[in-house]
Amino acid sequence: GDARVRGQTGVLSERRGSYPFIDFRLLNNTTLSGEIGTKKKVKRLLSFQRYFHASRLLRGIVPQAPLYLLDEDYLGQARHMLSKVGMWDFDIFLFDRLTNGNSLVTLLCHLFNVHGLIHHFQLDMVTLHRFLVMVQEDYHSQNPYHNAVHAADVTQAMHCYLREPKLANFLTPSDIMLGLLAAAAHDVDHPGVNQPFLIKTKHHLASLYQNVSVLENHHWRSTIGMLRESRLLAHLPKDVTQDIEQQLGSLILATDINRQNEFLIRLKSHLDNQDLRLEDAQDRHFMLQIALKCADICNPCRLWDLSKQWSERVCEEFYRQGDLEQKFELEISPLCNQQKDTIPSIQIGFMTYIVEPLFERWAQFTGDTPLSENMLNHLRRNKAKWRSLLHKQHSSSRSNDHSGQVTGSQEQTLNEEETP
Repeated sequence: GDARVRGQTGVLSERRGSYPFIDFRLLNNTTLSGEIGTKKKVKRLLSFQRYFHASRLLRGIVPQAPLYLLDEDYLGQARHMLSKVGMWDFDIFLFDRLTNGNSLVTLLCHLFNVHGLIHHFQLDMVTLHRFLVMVQEDYHSQNPYHNAVHAADVTQAMHCYLREPKLANFLTPSDIMLGLLAAAAHDVDHPGVNQPFLIKTKHHLASLYQNVSVLENHHWRSTIGMLRESRLLAHLPKDVTQDIEQQLGSLILATDINRQNEFLIRLKSHLDNQDLRLEDAQDRHFMLQIALKCADICNPCRLWDLSKQWSERVCEEFYRQGDLEQKFELEISPLCNQQKDTIPSIQIGFMTYIVEPLFERWAQFTGDTPLSENMLNHLRRNKAKWRSLLHKQHSSSRSNDHSGQVTGSQEQTLNEEETP
């Protein structure tokens, strides 16, 4: 690799220097997947495969894109879907199947072209493809939720938001590229567990970032490392690339759910005072942060069939963490106890306290556009469906309890009758 890349202190910690201190006992005993204990899976989890992959790329060995090996019919369907990539009912699961698991790479290549970013920044298509493959491969496919398909879904949502007139009229090519890159890489190398888990297991990343936005800092630094390895932006002036790296960090760090109130309060203040000046780069950047936050948690605002799949996936990831915590005799984290935390109850709480407040403010910002109205309508309908499912669960539970009591009473009566 490039010695200058490895000489950067912050990225060095992410890319190579810190991983030898990871707790292999925890990884090798994890029950996240039946195969995860194998050497291959452990290497993948630690991102070592990327170094080998990158070194091959830097020697000029270009990987074959699986997309081009697909049946022409699949390619035709994928191309047709891309022609409707700005529609809110875009089915990312279908698109991922049609592209043979390459939804993120295919989507980003298309969007960079659609937005004119390749021409504007004089990007090399082969280098762009290499970088995107690195990003896609750095997601863990064994994660039910935090995987490359989630990244592609967030990127498609971000594309929709960047087209909202209130924002689109002011965006520069730099804003658009930053928004799309941040969306694509915002969860890169996600381990499938949350920050509290990393802190209580004394994971090296928690100490590296002093327990503050641990995962988000890791996603950002990993992204910067891949940008430098790929040399995608190496032809741009150094001050430009440094600015891009810092703004990427600011965007990705904004996805930390612990900072939700901070951003909501600031957004409410701007909207109430009507003092957002999108001609100002600082205000535009803030709204890009808000757009990325919306894109990251937009699942409840999708069509029910898509939304339900995402809900089940994220809860499955929570439950796996809970099982892991139980195995290592740790306190089970909130929302991670499959016996107590049901999918409907988790989703209703998430929608009520996290999603609704943010998307109501986003609709206020956009001026109640058709997209914002559509998202809020889906959100309300989906919440009603989860409430209905929760009610059925409670009714079933009460019925079972009642049934058990009757059986006990009957048993007591029979025993009394049999007593001489």
